[in-house]
Amino acid sequence: MPSNPQTIAQISVEELAERLKNGPSEPLQLIDVREPTELAIAQLQGFQNLPLSQFVQWSNTIQTELDPQTETLVLCHHGVRSAQMCQWLTQQGFTNVKNIAGGIDAYSLRVDADIERY
Repeated sequence: MPSNPQTIAQISVEELAERLKNGPSEPLQLIDVREPTELAIAQLQGFQNLPLSQFVQWSNTIQTELDPQTETLVLCHHGVRSAQMCQWLTQQGFTNVKNIAGGIDAYSLRVDADIERY
């Protein structure tokens, strides 16, 4: 994963919840970069799991699996790994990538307390 910092667009968990509830008005790609063990504890519907630990397995197919022009929202536990993924996707030519600020932990705290915290 590259580490050259650049500004990554963010989306709040409240805005994410609103968009998920109403259904996206435009196509939306949802990526969760957490590990399968984390997904077993807490997850949001509709997210495609691309664990960072398995980067080698899926990185070469990202251009065929996802549309670089479609809005892409990235989730992790607190927002750090997802920010790394956003930077990498941007470097791969993705034009509309947003990090979900605070990750699933913030979602549990501020949106849906039924999602287990860990």
